[in-house]
Amino acid sequence: MADSLSDTLKKLKITAVDRTEDSLEGCLDCLLQALAQNNTETSEKIQASGILQLFASLLTPQSSCKAKVANIIAEVAKNEFMRIPCVDAGLISPLVQLLNSKDQEVLLQTGRALGNICYDSHSLQAQLINMGVIPTLVKLLGIHCQNAALTEMCLVAFGNLAELESSKEQFASTNIAEELVKLFKKQIEHDKREMIFEVLAPLAENDAIKLQLVEAGLVECLLEIVQQKVDSDKEDDITELKTGSDLMVLLLLGDESMQKLFEGGKGSVFQRVLSWIPSNNHQLQLAGALAIANFARNDGNCIHMVDNGIVEKLMDLLDRHVEDGNVTVQHAALSALRNLAIPVINKAKMLSAGVTEAVLKFLKSEMPPVQFKLLGTLRMLIDAQAEAAEQLGKNVKLVERLVEWCEAKDHAGVMGESNRLLSALIRHSKSKDVIKTIVQSGGIKHLVTMATSEHVIMQNEALVALALIAALELGTAEKDLESAKLVQILHRLLADERSAPEIKYNSMVLICALMGSESLHKEVQDLAFLDVVSKLRSHENKSVAQQASLTEQRLTVES
Repeated sequence: MADSLSDTLKKLKITAVDRTEDSLEGCLDCLLQALAQNNTETSEKIQASGILQLFASLLTPQSSCKAKVANIIAEVAKNEFMRIPCVDAGLISPLVQLLNSKDQEVLLQTGRALGNICYDSHSLQAQLINMGVIPTLVKLLGIHCQNAALTEMCLVAFGNLAELESSKEQFASTNIAEELVKLFKKQIEHDKREMIFEVLAPLAENDAIKLQLVEAGLVECLLEIVQQKVDSDKEDDITELKTGSDLMVLLLLGDESMQKLFEGGKGSVFQRVLSWIPSNNHQLQLAGALAIANFARNDGNCIHMVDNGIVEKLMDLLDRHVEDGNVTVQHAALSALRNLAIPVINKAKMLSAGVTEAVLKFLKSEMPPVQFKLLGTLRMLIDAQAEAAEQLGKNVKLVERLVEWCEAKDHAGVMGESNRLLSALIRHSKSKDVIKTIVQSGGIKHLVTMATSEHVIMQNEALVALALIAALELGTAEKDLESAKLVQILHRLLADERSAPEIKYNSMVLICALMGSESLHKEVQDLAFLDVVSKLRSHENKSVAQQASLTEQRLTVES
């Protein structure tokens, strides 16, 4: 075997130069046989023989043996150690040229060869994209959709190339959406559909392609799959139901594609998705709630959905998942409620529908994603709703849980949202009882820490809440403000040139409010605030400069 292989390689070198067609074909057949018997060993011999360098000349459109040469390249490139030698031998460019062939066997072997050479190499795949293979392959898929092997080759190539961000723009300029949907409609086998799904998922991350897929009718196909598979307990069907409904949700992440499917709340797709929420299938409940969260990305849609009873459906869904419920469903339903609560007009309606009570049932959840959405939903609901803010702010269980979560250092999102909700309860209720509850639960130190956050919006929310505490319940909070070193923090914020104008402004308002406490007043005097404040009188921001003058007068009078 080894001797005959060496002879074949020597002979091939001569015939490749002489172009003796019959001899050449015979040598190539022998090589393919040898590769079929022992790919790795044969590949090593091919590399050592230097024959790869001759292959480029055998890949011309005129060559009669180009399909066999491409087949040999595809076989040797299954080995990782052969891929760079294939590139170094200059095989990529002639192979790309062969994708314009009309011969189906040539196309198949060429596609395999390119796929194997570039397997797992983003840089080589990017090179193919730059050489324009995407429009060529999309065209091939359209022309040769009856050829199963060629179709599969194109799908594998799309699956690999679609992972690269640079490919999305090229895909978007072809009719890939139309071709894939056409192909999808024809497939009945699970494996084939799975293969198309693997291409659709990365492509659908691009907004332009999302819209093309919607226009090509993909959504109708996905809805049909859901209907067919929803009651099946076969593993393949369960997988397909999940893939189909997940892809459906992904299509709704694009603003244009989402709005097209919403159709003013009258769209058949929107209506069908609504029917998923009360279903008994967890995957459908999840997809339904996520879809609603995606539809709820603008005020118009949110108002329409709340007016048409979506809140009750979501509350019913949450109710089914309170005890040992499905965490992903809980998270999705809370996400939808949070988004729906953003428009001002929806807040009172959702409060009177009992959303806060439904959400508070999840206060005992130990799952950070659920905690995060629960906090966000409550914060949205009480925005400018004084009565609701007061009611929640006097709820000791809630406030104690918030204080606990303010220390969740492993979960920055939960920690941030807890702080923001604590502050919001005070800012929107302006209630002494709420402040007392927060003081008694140990929340003050967290609001003081929040004033040092890296996010200006959170710093600001904290300072406004602290100013209200100082104005309404300074005596109750005095000790906690002292031990949290609030005065030193305010001095630092005013002295720091990087502090935003609104931070400086609110810090000075707070300083004035703290003067009513003897011990805090003494701390202010000891820290020489006058120096820092008088410098701010010439601040470029008019409000800051005015507040600096007022604060300076107050400090002078009180000193």
